[in-house]
Amino acid sequence: MADDTGKTGYKAMAAVAALLGALVARKSLRLAWKLATGKEPPANPEHPTVTWPEAVAWAAVSGAVVGLARLAAQKKVAASWHRSTGETPPRGD
Repeated sequence: MADDTGKTGYKAMAAVAALLGALVARKSLRLAWKLATGKEPPANPEHPTVTWPEAVAWAAVSGAVVGLARLAAQKKVAASWHRSTGETPPRGD
């Protein structure tokens, strides 16, 4: 029972960290895009007024940045878990 509680607690911490990491990454990325291009990032890349290069660039950059931010946040939680418990984090399966 205690093992299930630890697993649930760890999964909740990792999910919250991933969500916060993604939110911070999106806000930072929007600002960086605006600074680099001088215009807002495409709100709807499928819209006919958004060019293919702009849509592809936004999709590739935003996907990579948000994915890396989520990974970094989850690894930080895993390291904190290991430091505080002395055990590896529970597996997600």
